[in-house]
Amino acid sequence: MKLITHNMLSSQGIKGVKVGFPLVIQAKDVKVSEVEFNPDFIARIIPKLDWPEVCRAAQELNQLGDLPSKLVDDYENNHEFLKLAHHVLLEVEVINGDLVCPETGRKFPITDGIPNMLLNEDEV
Repeated sequence: MKLITHNMLSSQGIKGVKVGFPLVIQAKDVKVSEVEFNPDFIARIIPKLDWPEVCRAAQELNQLGDLPSKLVDDYENNHEFLKLAHHVLLEVEVINGDLVCPETGRKFPITDGIPNMLLNEDEV
C-alpha cells in the first residue's frame, strides 16, 4: 500500500465511527521502489491530500527525509519539492502490516501491499 492510498482511506463505514481518519500504520514490511516521476500528476494530487498526514505517515515509516511538513509556496513549479513528494507518495510501500482505526482500534490487514478494508456484518 502506497502512502498516497493510505491518505485516502478511512474506517468511516464501521458502526459508530464518525471520522475514522487517519488510520494508524503498523508496518511489518516496507519496500521502496523506483517509480517513474510525473511532476504534473504529483502537482495535481497534492491539493486532494491531507498534507500533514502524508508527512506524519512518512515520518512513522522513517521515509520523510527532507520533505517539508508544510507545503512550500508555488509547489507546483518546485521540481525538487515535487520529487520529494513523489518519493513519499509513490515509491514508499507498506507490504505487510495493519491499518488501525483511530476510534475503535479495529485492525485492517495489509497483505502483499493490499489493504483489506472489508467489514464484518456486525460492524456495519
